Amino acid sequence: QVRLVEFGGDLVQPGGSLRLSCAASESIFNFNAMGWYRQAPGKQRELVATINVGGVTNYADSVKGRFTISRGGAKDTVDLQMNALKPEDTAIYYCKARILRNDFWGPGTQVTVSS
Repeated sequence: QVRLVEFGGDLVQPGGSLRLSCAASESIFNFNAMGWYRQAPGKQRELVATINVGGVTNYADSVKGRFTISRGGAKDTVDLQMNALKPEDTAIYYCKARILRNDFWGPGTQVTVSS
């Protein structure tokens, strides 16, 4: 069973930066892809960014140019660098790993952007 845990959520002012990390229970190279998703109150969960085993990345239009997904220094982590944060980025951020057609989710970490 794959286990994922997110770290790094916090309260940050608009325009600020935050770095989230997702730690997996095994090497991320075992996964077809990993991604970050978010869910704001009263809204559906949405894709933020993904990275596949080949290193190809994909971003939601709303975060392009501000967020960067990358593999962490350890073989079992994926990071999300978030810059120029806006109040509308406030949400619970979830990490997801995919192996074939199976998806595994972390419990999420809260990001709040407010002055």
